[in-house]
Amino acid sequence: MSIKRFSRSMRWKLVLIYCLLVFIATTIIGVLIMSQLETYYIDSTKKKLIDTLQEGTLISSLETYDNLSDYREEVQSNIDAWDKTIQEEIFVVDDKFVIIASNNANQGRSAVGLLETPIIMDALAKGEISQSYGSIVIQNTTIPVMNMAFPIGEGKKITGVIYMRADMSSVYDTINRSKQIFVQAMIVGLGITVILGTLIARSITTPINDVTRKAEQMAQGDFSQEVCVKSNDEIGRLADMFNLLRTQLDMTLFEMSSEKNKMETILKHMADGLIAVNLEGQIIHANPAAIRMLKVTPEEMDSQSYNTLIKQLNEELSLERLMEKCREGELSDVFEKSGCTYSIRFDWFKDEDGNDVGIIILLQDITQRQKLENMQMDFVANVSHELKTPLTTIKSYTETLLDGYVEEPETVNEFLEIIDNETDRMNRLVKDLLQLSRLDNNQEIFSRKEGNLISLLKAAVKKIELTAASKSQHLNCLFNEEERIPVDMDKDRIEQVILNVISNAIKYTGEGGRIDIDALKMEKKAVVTVTDNGIGIPETEQSRVFERFFRVDKARSRALGGTGLGLAISKQIVEGHQGTIELQSKEGKGTKVIITLPLSLKRGIRNIE
Repeated sequence: MSIKRFSRSMRWKLVLIYCLLVFIATTIIGVLIMSQLETYYIDSTKKKLIDTLQEGTLISSLETYDNLSDYREEVQSNIDAWDKTIQEEIFVVDDKFVIIASNNANQGRSAVGLLETPIIMDALAKGEISQSYGSIVIQNTTIPVMNMAFPIGEGKKITGVIYMRADMSSVYDTINRSKQIFVQAMIVGLGITVILGTLIARSITTPINDVTRKAEQMAQGDFSQEVCVKSNDEIGRLADMFNLLRTQLDMTLFEMSSEKNKMETILKHMADGLIAVNLEGQIIHANPAAIRMLKVTPEEMDSQSYNTLIKQLNEELSLERLMEKCREGELSDVFEKSGCTYSIRFDWFKDEDGNDVGIIILLQDITQRQKLENMQMDFVANVSHELKTPLTTIKSYTETLLDGYVEEPETVNEFLEIIDNETDRMNRLVKDLLQLSRLDNNQEIFSRKEGNLISLLKAAVKKIELTAASKSQHLNCLFNEEERIPVDMDKDRIEQVILNVISNAIKYTGEGGRIDIDALKMEKKAVVTVTDNGIGIPETEQSRVFERFFRVDKARSRALGGTGLGLAISKQIVEGHQGTIELQSKEGKGTKVIITLPLSLKRGIRNIE
């Protein structure tokens, strides 16, 4: 393998990556370790100097002298006695920067130029230990040192400093030796990495080269090649996929035939109409859905031109017009015909050379979808309107209270009650919307078990009779209270339906009105009727009473606190119990709501979602 080819190979790149990773990692680790090691040794030396002074009596003995220059001999005696226990140079310097005593025969000399005067000044000024790092030259040899100045005295009575200079040569020798050892270890590690990286890279690239060679042979038409790699890693999976590809190529013709049959089946049974037309306007292919939409027979589809047939739907969909739109990039359109809405999509289809040879047309009857979209928009508009009204009321009354225009407690309480009522109204609306959403998405679980419908009616009437009494209305229970009508039901949900229907009857029946509640068995069904002599519903509106947010008299309904969702929810719940709910009404005479539920066929509990 040539050097140029080797430098481009994956093996070389992998080895280089391994070496770079090891080098970068060891360099970072080495820098961190050396930095920490240097800090450790320097801190240890500093601590040693501080401990040496603090544990001895030198400072305390020197603090007894008011003026160090007057006690040179005594100070020197203290230094000489203390010098036997330390290896560092020590100087006693007074506040005039004169060396009073030392352990290296520098007594009487000025500290300026001989010692680090900045740390001496710092110690004298602040009364704190000061330090610096530097070097001195002895016999043409530069020696690294640590300088420390310890104040003698406290506060304003600082008479001088004890200046200590420690030789750091051994510390830096140790650090440099550690660096050498680490560099040597890194070089050895890189050498090992090169060897191991080469072996690992070879184990990766050898199977890849094998796959490459056999792929080249397959490209020349030899499909008998098979790669034998026994590893379970990515290379092994690559070999498995290569062998799978070889097998799949042998099955290509068979699959193409199968796909053709599938496509014909799909086109035959798809709900959308598909038409292929050549540039001369002849229909090459049309599926059954297209034939139905054009309302022609298969024979007519084969014998007539596209322009002749398409006129039945829309004259603007002529072949010439579609070709013009394709050139302009307009590939879809929507039109209406005989109360139905159609969507049409079209585009060129090409031959093997990429030349336009015709147009593919997709016809969709989107009438139902359009209706659903309109219902959705109406629903969103109604929800927005229903939320906007209480929010506007709450906002206006809240701003009035916050601006301080109302001070009378009675008026404030009245405003707060209005805000509370509007909040309750929004809360009811949101709860109804959430329940309706769960019902629509089949997320509402009906925990059904056999129960007595008569008992449920009695309980519901008991809960709502005070509301009726507030309007002097008469709730008449026509059913036999001793009778048992067994129904498999979710008690809470059916009670919700009954209460909603009776509540509507109370709301839309005047003072002193009459509301009759009855229940009976009819074949295999239980029938509940709620009849009132209220305002009734116009015949033209009765088919819409179970729609969401529908109200016959919107202003009256909102004043009575309704959300417009109660009957829609009731219908969903009843139908979820395989029952029905319907309404009979005459305007000005009253309304009758009829609820039917299947009777229980077997005693016991059944949980049904």
